[in-house]
Amino acid sequence: MKTLNEIIKAKPWVAWVIFIATVVVVFFIGLLASTIIERRGEALYTLQMLKPLNEWEPRNEVWGENFPREYESYLKTLETNFASKHGGSVMIDYLDKYPELVVLWAGYAFSREYNQGRGHAHAIEDIRKILRTGDNEYSPQPATCWTCKSTDVPRVMDEIGASDFYKKKWKDLGAEIVNPIGCQDCHDPKTMNLRITRPALIEAFQRQGKDITSFSRQEMRSLVCAQCHVEYYFKGDGKYLTFPWDKGFNADSMEAYYDAMEFTDWTHALSKAPMLKAQHPDYELFMTGIHAIRGVSCSDCHMPYKSEGGVKFTDHHIQSPLNNVSNTCQVCHRVETERLIQDVYDRQDRIEEIRRIAEKTLAAAHIEAKIAWENGATEQQMKSILTLIRHAQWRWDWVAAANALGFHAPVEALRVLGTSIQKGEQARRELAYLFVKQGWKYPVELPDISTKDKAQRFIGLNPEKMKADKEEFLKTTTVKWDEEAKQRQGYLYNYSETNK
Repeated sequence: MKTLNEIIKAKPWVAWVIFIATVVVVFFIGLLASTIIERRGEALYTLQMLKPLNEWEPRNEVWGENFPREYESYLKTLETNFASKHGGSVMIDYLDKYPELVVLWAGYAFSREYNQGRGHAHAIEDIRKILRTGDNEYSPQPATCWTCKSTDVPRVMDEIGASDFYKKKWKDLGAEIVNPIGCQDCHDPKTMNLRITRPALIEAFQRQGKDITSFSRQEMRSLVCAQCHVEYYFKGDGKYLTFPWDKGFNADSMEAYYDAMEFTDWTHALSKAPMLKAQHPDYELFMTGIHAIRGVSCSDCHMPYKSEGGVKFTDHHIQSPLNNVSNTCQVCHRVETERLIQDVYDRQDRIEEIRRIAEKTLAAAHIEAKIAWENGATEQQMKSILTLIRHAQWRWDWVAAANALGFHAPVEALRVLGTSIQKGEQARRELAYLFVKQGWKYPVELPDISTKDKAQRFIGLNPEKMKADKEEFLKTTTVKWDEEAKQRQGYLYNYSETNK
C-alpha cells in the first residue's frame, strides 16, 4: 500500500484537496467554538442584574429591565384573541351563557357579573370594572379580595401586616394596589428563586406540619400558582384569608371542614339556604388528577420552557396549553396536535353536559324552596332540604369554579358533579313530598330565567343601575387612585394602552 507522500508525488492535486478540506474543517470547528462561547456569554449576561431590585418591587416593567425576554412574554398575557372550545383568553360572560347561575348566586355578588378570567396583566383593570366589587355607594368586598390581584399586595402586607390588610375594605386600598399580577409574586428579587409571598399557603401547610422551604423546585413550580389558584374563605370578622385544607384536598373534605365550623358565605336570597361559594380550586382539583400523580407541574403546561439564541427560559405568557401544544402537550405525548386537542374537548364536553344538568337542578331547587317558604313552610320542614341544596351547590361549584372545565382531573370532576346532581335531586324530591303533604300546588310554575337579564330581574337586581353606578365609579374613584399611585411610585404603567 502506497504512503501518503507517494500518492501526493504521483497525484499533486491530492495535496490541494487535503489542504482545502483541512481549512474547511478548521473553519467550522472555529465557528462552532465561537457560537458556543457567544451563547455561553448570552446565558451569563441574562443572569446579570443590570438594575438592583428592592425587596418588594411591585412594578413588572422594572423587573423587565433585567429580564427582557421573560417580561416581553409576560406582556402577551394582555392578548385576548385565543378561544378554545370552552375557554381561552377571550372574554366570556358566563351569566349570559348560563343564566341559571344568576339564580344559583341570588343574594351574592357573583349574580351581578361573572366572566371568563383574562390574562394576569389584566388583573387590576378587570377587578376594578367588574360589578361584583361595587361602586361609590355599594362596597361589599373586603380588602382580602385584592390578595391575588397585584404585586403590590406583598408590599402592603409587609408595611401593615396581613391581618390589618385583610380587615380593611376593598375600596380603602385602591390607591395602593395598582400593579397587576407579575414578577415579584413568585420570585425572590435577589436570587430569582421561586418563593411564596402570600401567607395563607404557608399557614395551610404549617397546620399540616409541613415547612414551605422543604418542597422541591418542581413542586414549587406548582405551589407559586397555588398561592392563588385555590379554594379559600374569609375567616372571622377580620376576613382573614384561609385555605380549608385541614381535613383534605377534595370537595368532600372541604365540605366537612365548613360544616364542622358552621361556616357560610351567604344566605341564599330565594331558598334561604346557608350557602358556600367555591373560589377557583384549580390546585386542589389538579392534585387529584393523573398529571399531578405523574409529577407534572402547573408551569410545565402553562409556562413551558423556550429557547432564544443560547438562552433557555420560562415562557411567561401564561395561557391555555391548547394555544401552544407543541411546547406543552407534545413534549410528553407524541400525538398529532388535532388529536390531542380533541382528547381535551371530548373530556370537557362530557363534563359540561353533566354540569349543566346540575345547574338546572339547583336553579329549580332554589325556586321551589322559595315557593315553599311563601306557602308557609317551617324551618324544621326545610332544614334537611336546605342542607342538601348547600351541599349540592358546593360540589357543583367546586368543579364549575375551577379553570379548564374539569380537565385537570376529569374522573374526579365527574364524580363530584354526580354527587351534586344526586343531592340536588334529593332536595327536590323532599320538596315535592312537602308540597304534596301540605296540599300545595305541585309541580310549581317556574319563572322564565332563559336570559341573564330576565334572571337578574327575577332575583331583584337592576342591571341598568348597576352598570351606571359602576361607570361613575370608574370615572371618579379609580382616577383618584391612579393619581395617588403616580405620586407614590413616579409613574403608572398603562397596560391597557400596551394592548392596543
